[in-house]
Amino acid sequence: MKIALASYGSRGDVEPCVAFGHELQRRGHEVRMAVAPDMVGFVESAGLTAVAYGIPTRPWQDVHRDFLGLLLGRFWKTRDLIALGRRDWRLFTQCWKEMSSTLTSLAEGADLLLTGVLAEDAAANVAEYYGIPLATLHFAPMRPNAANESVMPAAWGRAAGSLFDWLAWRLTKRLEDVQRRALGLPKARGPVSRRMTERGSLEIQAYDEVCFPGLAAEWAKRNGQRPFVGALTMELPTEADEEAASWISAGTPPIYFGFGSMPVESPADLLVVISGVCAQLGERALVCSGWSDFCDLPHFDHVKMVGAVNHAAIFPSCRAVVHHGGAGTTAASLRAGVPTLILSIWAEQALWADVVKRLNVGTARRFSATTRETLLEDLRTILAPRYAARAREVATQMTKPAESVAAAGDLVEKFARLRHCG
Repeated sequence: MKIALASYGSRGDVEPCVAFGHELQRRGHEVRMAVAPDMVGFVESAGLTAVAYGIPTRPWQDVHRDFLGLLLGRFWKTRDLIALGRRDWRLFTQCWKEMSSTLTSLAEGADLLLTGVLAEDAAANVAEYYGIPLATLHFAPMRPNAANESVMPAAWGRAAGSLFDWLAWRLTKRLEDVQRRALGLPKARGPVSRRMTERGSLEIQAYDEVCFPGLAAEWAKRNGQRPFVGALTMELPTEADEEAASWISAGTPPIYFGFGSMPVESPADLLVVISGVCAQLGERALVCSGWSDFCDLPHFDHVKMVGAVNHAAIFPSCRAVVHHGGAGTTAASLRAGVPTLILSIWAEQALWADVVKRLNVGTARRFSATTRETLLEDLRTILAPRYAARAREVATQMTKPAESVAAAGDLVEKFARLRHCG
């Protein structure tokens, strides 16, 4: 089969799709992939070919960092928020247009189009235009449900979730109308989630059932349209793995700190807090810089600074992990069987914060509300023996990465064959 695979976002958004594409390619399928321009190199390093899709992700991060800084400031003005909103909308409009053009070219002659969460609506329109099946990867519950009303991201139960879908559609409707008109399609009459259900699209839930009790049973009634496979990851080694592992083995298991692509306003201040708290607890700290600038900062004997590391290789050797609550990082910490502290920055990360607390494998707090005192309190909490025992128990219930990607591959192959025969 020829499969067009599109995923927009930073590494946390792209890596699951790369893992999936790698599996499909291993099975002999032709995979065409589109990612943000600054993620093309990552995809190619994993053995896949890719084309640039939309605009680079860094401008989005800059806007979100400025927006976060404005909200956390002591004073802010409405006109500043409006200016940032307009800047965000300009980026979104530019990105949408480029995505639509790239998707239309990418999917020509394909047997199936598979997309990540971002720009799902643009992909749905292209799949409809070519009359090919559409599959999506969801890294968290994205559809209204009754099983997990308290942890739905931006949708609290079915009624509110449906309203959110409708409002989101109204926001993008003008751009959709332009795209659909260019493709010769009639105007859309409702949210993309409803249209995808009507077309029988496959919505793969790339996270574990154990995180959302009752949800699998509820969605099983939808004729397998939303099957669970577990988190998808490449578990790729990095240049820092050997150095980090050597430092870990030279002393007591450290506490890992990392915030991925999330904006950290003052890395220097954060490092001082981490160092001070860990010193008070008698712990070592392994700090992953991610996208934040931790260069030219003070040296502490009990703190090790590294770049990106392979979470699957490093987390099991740590006493606990502290991170922003991204879907992929949370899955890695749960699979590693170590206690977790989530310091969430964006709203969707609060979803995984709730999961960690509900599973009793750790605790959580907003990053913006974190101080030296709260970090000390939270670390003392999760370092209690009962959290370590519970984390090891939950780890046995998590799907293994190889099983997850194999299950996802089976689902897509079966789905494409059935739709082709149908």
